[in-house]
Amino acid sequence: MLTEFLNIIIKSIKLDKSLYNENKNYSEASIYFAIVIILLTAIIGIIPGSAMLDFFSSSFNVNDFRGPSLRSVIITSLVVWVIKTIYLYFVGVILFPSKTTKSTFRKVLITVGYAHAPMVLNVFIIDYRLLYLMFIPYIWYNITLIVGINEILKYKNYFKSTVVVSAPIILLLILTLMQLSNFRIGTII
Repeated sequence: MLTEFLNIIIKSIKLDKSLYNENKNYSEASIYFAIVIILLTAIIGIIPGSAMLDFFSSSFNVNDFRGPSLRSVIITSLVVWVIKTIYLYFVGVILFPSKTTKSTFRKVLITVGYAHAPMVLNVFIIDYRLLYLMFIPYIWYNITLIVGINEILKYKNYFKSTVVVSAPIILLLILTLMQLSNFRIGTII
């Protein structure tokens, strides 16, 4: 069981398409594997978060700033996992399916869970000088999710799955830039 779990993580990190094509990876135990990956990456995500808090406390003399509790980190990661899956299922299966798309919500849920495997690499970010490395596992996670969504939804090319996966990130970036362009420094009103 442990070797099967580690095999799923390694295949996900290696961007192996066969992970998403094999029915044994979507068996009864697969939902538990996906939950464990989500929980593991959520707990590991506390490490770079604490490094960032150490940086802020040392740079800006903010000593009474505490990070989130373990409970809130776990609950938030599970809620975000389900919300992201709902979005991907709605957009990928209902709004923009291919002719051969026959995927269930459970399969999309497991795929999103498996795609979180590169986030395990955040364990190496133990110092605030390594915080810029947080982007590497996040970009890797998005690429893994694009590959997984492309395989389970049977899209013919990666463009459609890239748009489906990256649309919320692009919209958030556009909204952030719009907010920053309207921001006036030194004015009260």
